[in-house]
Amino acid sequence: MSEQTYVPPKIWQWNTESGGKFASINRPTAGPTHQADLPTGKHPLQLYSLATPNGVKVTILLEELLALGIKDAEYDAYLINIMEGEQFSSGFVEVNPNSKIPALVDNSNESRLPIFESGAIMMYLAEKFDALIPKEPVLKAQCLSWMFWQVGSGPYLGGGFGHFYAYAPEKFEYPIDRFTMEVKRQLDVLDRHLANNKYMCGDQYTIADIAIWPWYGALVENKVYEAAEFLQTQSYKNLLRWTEEIGQRTAVKRGVMVNRSWGELDEQLHERHDASDFELKTQNKLVDEKVTL
Repeated sequence: MSEQTYVPPKIWQWNTESGGKFASINRPTAGPTHQADLPTGKHPLQLYSLATPNGVKVTILLEELLALGIKDAEYDAYLINIMEGEQFSSGFVEVNPNSKIPALVDNSNESRLPIFESGAIMMYLAEKFDALIPKEPVLKAQCLSWMFWQVGSGPYLGGGFGHFYAYAPEKFEYPIDRFTMEVKRQLDVLDRHLANNKYMCGDQYTIADIAIWPWYGALVENKVYEAAEFLQTQSYKNLLRWTEEIGQRTAVKRGVMVNRSWGELDEQLHERHDASDFELKTQNKLVDEKVTL
């Protein structure tokens, strides 16, 4: 790894110059850094997020609920720019004391209900609208097992492999090998399961698929970390089949656009307040509108 082995000090000190892509927003303390209220739209459901895999889980679920004709799942989605530290505003910390996206507020109840952690938000919405979660106890247990498999496995993929392979200021063999081994094991777990199942719960599309797809689908399609060749993701044929099928769903295509602030302009919908926004308010349309003014 290096010519000199690192010896941890007796007491760790925060080095703000540690480097890496997210060095400017990582810190060892919680709480707000500045005062700022969160905006509120017209719908009972208010989402504050960014189109990272954890954020996309929730926007896909909301779009799938709307596609099922559940009108009460209409929502306002506001972009939280994590690179600018907007997740540390007083308003956001009030909703999510952990300062991570996504965060949801449900105003349809007698009192304002904040929910944070993507898995908790997904369970809340699926149970609230009685959709995309199996009713039969055995299938429900299977669904929740796979959803929480993703919640537990995701940090090894993102904070482990993704960080050391793509974002760390220096490349070191040991952590990259360590997390590559684990990620390939996870890919094999999924591939073996999908050899005999259309979706994560047999023939039923559920929140388990919606939780797993933004992370592992993006990985095998080389949309995160640029590591598909390194990981030989094309060898996981069943996982690729599942990834492609889910990616063709209209609600999925919409969900990945919401709160997206990078990539092609016609694929970015910074805020979402109405279904018509996908046609009228993508960034290419807003840029063209400004040019003509």
